[in-house]
This record gives sequence, C-alpha cells and structure tokens, in this order.
Amino acid sequence: MVQVVGSGNARTCAHVRSLAAGLVARGVRVTVCAPSATEPAYDFTGVGARFVSLCARADPETAVALRVVCGDADVVHAHGLRAGALAVPALYGRRRRTPLVVTWHARARSAGTRARLLWVLERRVVRAARVVFGTTSDLVDRARRHGARDARLAPVTVPVPRADPAGAPRPADGAHGEREKTRAELGVTGRPLIFALGRLDAHQGFGTLLTASRAWRGLEPPPLLAVAGEGPARPALQRRIDDEELPARLLGRRGDALELLAAADVAVLPTRWEGRAVVAQEALRAGVPLVATAVGGLPELVGDAALLVPYGDANALAGAVTDLLADPARRRSLAAAGRAQAATWPNEDETVAQVLSVYDELTLGA
Repeated sequence: MVQVVGSGNARTCAHVRSLAAGLVARGVRVTVCAPSATEPAYDFTGVGARFVSLCARADPETAVALRVVCGDADVVHAHGLRAGALAVPALYGRRRRTPLVVTWHARARSAGTRARLLWVLERRVVRAARVVFGTTSDLVDRARRHGARDARLAPVTVPVPRADPAGAPRPADGAHGEREKTRAELGVTGRPLIFALGRLDAHQGFGTLLTASRAWRGLEPPPLLAVAGEGPARPALQRRIDDEELPARLLGRRGDALELLAAADVAVLPTRWEGRAVVAQEALRAGVPLVATAVGGLPELVGDAALLVPYGDANALAGAVTDLLADPARRRSLAAAGRAQAATWPNEDETVAQVLSVYDELTLGA
C-alpha cells in the first residue's frame, strides 16, 4: 500500500504515521511518499514503512517518481487534495488500474480565480478516486456534489499522546499539583484561565476572540486569555492587546500545549472552519469545558459536550465563556460530558481496521 502525503500538515502526518504503523503490524507492506522534512519529524521508517521523499509540486518529475513507486501497489491512498493531485497523473493510463483512495481532511480556503481552480482540482481528484473518505459530513456531501463514485464519512483519529516510559500519566490527565504549577508559571493564581490554540491567521477567529475578551475585563477576578501558536497575524493581534489593554497573552509556539490546555478553566476554539480539531478532541478528553464555533465537523465531533456559538459572533462567544466562568456546576457537567463523548470516538486500531477493510474491498473486488 502506498500512502501519499502532499504537505507537512501535522494532523495529516500524525494520522498517516498511525495508519502506517497499524498496517505494518497487520503484515501489510507500506510505502509513505511525503516531503523530505516529514521523515525526521514523524519517523515513518521507525514504524516499519518504507519512506520515499516527494516534492510537493505537481511537475513531471514528481509524477514519474510516483509512477515508479506505485508500480506494484495494490492501493494508493492520497491524504488531502494536494496529494490526490500528485497521485492522479501517476496512475493515469496504466494497463493495471490501481485503486485510488483519497482522504479529504479539510476545506481549502480561496477566493476569485483561485477558488475556481480549486473547484476544478477538487472535481478531478474526487472523480478519479474509487473511494473518497471525508472527515466531516459536509466534505462527504461536497465530494458527492463533485461526482464521487463512493464517498464515505471516515473520522480520522489523531493519535493520543501516551504515558511516559516510567508510567506517569499524560499531562492532560495529570494531578492537581501539575495543573497548579502550570498556572503559576503563566502567572494565573487566583484567577480563571481561558486557553486557545492554533495558527495565528485570519481564518482562525482570533480577532473575534480578542473582541470577546473586552467583556472579560470587568469580571472579578479578571480571567487571562492565553493563546498558543504562531502565524502571520501575530503582530496585528499583539497591537490590539497592547492598544486596547486586553486581558490576553500571546504565548507563541509551545511544546507544552497539552499541559496548558489541561490547566485551563475554559478552552476556546473560534475558528472559521474545522474538521476533527485536535484541540477540541484534547479538551474533551482532558475534561476541560469547551466553547467552539458551530462550523465544519465540530458539531458532530463534540455533540452536546461543548457550547457552540456562531462563527464571528464576539458577543455570543463572550457570553458563553462568561456564563461558564460563573457556573462551576455547568463546567463540571461539561467536563463529564466531554470525557463521555471522547469515549465514543474510534480509536487508532478501529481506524486502521476500517481503512484496511476498504482496501480489501477494492483489491478483492478488482
């Protein structure tokens, strides 16, 4: 089986590594074709897969390289539309038709001419695939509108961080002392902590989040909004924090994001679109009350275990957080509901088994 990755997206690479490990453990020969920078970060060879460095450009050289790699593949599985665009010409015109599976992880954002080109690309990739996995219902519907032969909902499980070798629990499930230590390091003693995580760009809703934070300045004690992540919008966001004297801190890229999340009183996800957001999954697993936008795959991911607000509505966002901070019983109820909801999600083994069953369906029926 050949797994094709078109970019270094962390969520996609983590999923492919998990999938490769599970397939290898079941005796399947796996080749991962991905940008060279992903191998040191995700160690695909460490789980028993063969790794082939791949340029992300859809040029003839890449098509030839993929064509050679896919020559004896039983199935080619492309993760994302960019990967699909690389795989389609590599499989075109073969005497032996190798089935193509595409997992559509997320909606790309574009406008104008670029949006029209993206529409053509989506249509081409979706129609070339034997099976399209959409990580959310709206992606499955979009694939069907593009003419997909077989589009299915297939939630992608992002691997859960494990306990350390000494058997200590994950930070997100750590003891009260660890939580208080993390809060003290942020300077949050005796006041609520609101936490958000994501790339600082125009589509993640952090501008709306800062607008919402104005309403929290009058609370007693005033909460701190801590935002972990980097991106091109950071300078503008920092200027707003300084100019408006907002109760917020930009923490930059953090390796301890799970510890920060677990230490929070409320987690916030104000994004414009998300599929199966890692921060939402981790918040529910850790029992941290979540306020998120009702977009993409978030409603079906969290169910009734989070408070959902419209995207871009700063008043609704501010009100939902304020209500939670004032209601400890509601926070405890959401924490319990979050853990219960997380228990319903498929684990890594179930995800691998589901994908392998589709591979078997395609190869045995060929």
